[in-house]
Amino acid sequence: MDWTEAAARVVDTYNNLYNSRMNDPKPVEFRGSSLDDLRVFPMAARREAGHQIDQVQHGQDPDDWKPMNTVGQGVREIRIRDAVGAFRIIYVAKLADTVYVLHCFQKKTAKTGKPDLDLAAKRYRDLRKELGL
Repeated sequence: MDWTEAAARVVDTYNNLYNSRMNDPKPVEFRGSSLDDLRVFPMAARREAGHQIDQVQHGQDPDDWKPMNTVGQGVREIRIRDAVGAFRIIYVAKLADTVYVLHCFQKKTAKTGKPDLDLAAKRYRDLRKELGL
C-alpha cells in the first residue's frame, strides 16, 4: 500500500467516526419548568435556542456562551440576543450522556439575578443527587 492509499484510509476512518458521532446526538432533558419557560421566548429566540442546544447535543460549543461556575462545575450559559431582549439557557452537558437544561429565562438586567442563579443551582444539586454524584 502506498502513502496515498494509507492517507485515504485515515481520512475514511476519521469521517466514519465523525459522522457516527454527529448522527448520534445526546438526548436533552429539561429540568423543572425550563421547557415551559423556553416556550414563552419569542419565536426567533426559541429557534436560536433550538439551534444552540442542537450544537451542544452534537458535541459542539454554542456560538455565545460562558461558564457558570457559581451554579456548578461544568454548568454553562447560552446567551441569545434578540430584538426583544436577552435570553439565557443554563445547562450542563458533562453529566452522563445527556444535555440537562436547568433554567431558561429572559434577562432583565445587566447582571444575572440571584433568583435565577439560585434556581439553576438548586436544579443542579437535585440532578447530581438524583444521578448519585
